Amino acid sequence: MAVFGWLIVLSLLFLYLWKSQRPKGFPPGPWRLPLLGNLLYFSTRFPLKELDQLAKKYGPVFSFYFGRTPAVFIHGFTAAKVALVIQGTEFAGRTVFPITDAIAKKKGLLTLRYGEVWKGQRKFSRMLFRNFRLSKKSVEEKNLEETAYLIQAFTDNMSVPFDPYEFLDTAAANVICAIIFGKRLEYDNRFFRTLLDEIHQGSKMTAGPWALLYNEVPLVRNLPLPHQTILTTAKKIDVFIQKEVEEHKVTLTPGEPRDFTDAYLEEMQKPEKKASGFEEQQLRILLSDLFLAGTETMAATLQWILLYLVAFPEIQEKCWKEIDTVLGNKASLKYEDRGKLPYTNAVIHEIQRVSNVIPLGLPHAPIKDVQLFGYKIPKDTMVFVNIQSAHRDESQWKFPNEFNPSNFLNEEGEFVKPEAFLAFSAGPRVCLGENLARMELFFFFTSILRNFQLSWPDKSQTPDFTPHMGITQFPSRFKVLLKCRQPCEKV
Repeated sequence: MAVFGWLIVLSLLFLYLWKSQRPKGFPPGPWRLPLLGNLLYFSTRFPLKELDQLAKKYGPVFSFYFGRTPAVFIHGFTAAKVALVIQGTEFAGRTVFPITDAIAKKKGLLTLRYGEVWKGQRKFSRMLFRNFRLSKKSVEEKNLEETAYLIQAFTDNMSVPFDPYEFLDTAAANVICAIIFGKRLEYDNRFFRTLLDEIHQGSKMTAGPWALLYNEVPLVRNLPLPHQTILTTAKKIDVFIQKEVEEHKVTLTPGEPRDFTDAYLEEMQKPEKKASGFEEQQLRILLSDLFLAGTETMAATLQWILLYLVAFPEIQEKCWKEIDTVLGNKASLKYEDRGKLPYTNAVIHEIQRVSNVIPLGLPHAPIKDVQLFGYKIPKDTMVFVNIQSAHRDESQWKFPNEFNPSNFLNEEGEFVKPEAFLAFSAGPRVCLGENLARMELFFFFTSILRNFQLSWPDKSQTPDFTPHMGITQFPSRFKVLLKCRQPCEKV
């Protein structure tokens, strides 16, 4: 009996080792445990450091198991360029996640699988952002209007150190709301404030263990566990958006669309468009995608900007002097002015590079079985492109591991953008709102510096650059002290 028992143990061990082997030709990676996969390999606070270590051991393309689900990680700029650009179409798919399917119903743009419907929705959305009433002039006006509100809010709170988080967060949300809904909400609107807080919490949880549990274990999906918070928040967002859509349907004037929602509603009326996915649920999910992406990433970037400005006062002052020298008493900035401000433009981009707001982006997936650097990656495999590794690639940057605006300046002091700058990703899935985001950052950054000198209120402590990991990376909350530059009224 003892021999029989050992045979069973050895058989089970052999079966586990056999099943733990990666498929032939699949990228290498660490051994995995039953059910857990490689999850214990990650620390909860610094997971990106573990990815760097795996890349050193296994190379620029390696695999990792989230429970039973395999994922491929792409490390460094060279590999990222191949996956995002050279083979961009092949990797333009999206992985199917049960929790995102429950929220987005396989619609929208962020998680919709690559195909004709996705192409039609993206083409229409891109056209609206570029041309229809979302022309540079129109978007510029919306940005300048919100910038003025933010400057006023800062002015009202500058007598003592204050936390700028809620103002920056609401300002970012208002810019995208102005474009998709034609309206903005006040900074003291408690409903809007609560909704934004729940959105950020839900976004953080979507990249955490409870969402993973929902995806991996179907039996827990209806249990009253923390992942229900993600689904509840998604329902609240949908109610908010549905209310806006209903209001637009009632007040829409044919031929005179006021914003993105109006334009889409008109497009829905064209008979030939219904077959290509233009219907109301698609509109609601698309608006949710635009609202979430436009708020989450911009709010995080603006927080990092203020944190770096207070941490590096000499860089802050150099930016202000350039802005003041070039623009002087000019009443209002224009987006075209950025070409005259190479150092300021370099600082904005350098903050984006070192903060890495979306370090892994959203997971891609091959639309068919593909080869990458000699490895076989099956269709629909989860693929993460490590944007942070491209932003720290020593072969691409003059100062890869430090905050230095010279990374974006040539020897003549002119602004240059290296190919390895991937803050908005690249290829077919490049960020739809890239131009809008660039404009927002320019106006908020320059207007804040024209009006205020920013300083760290507690000289006994130093700024904390440790990011809080989620889909997006936020800094810890902090307070800032503002001193008015004369006159404190420029935008």
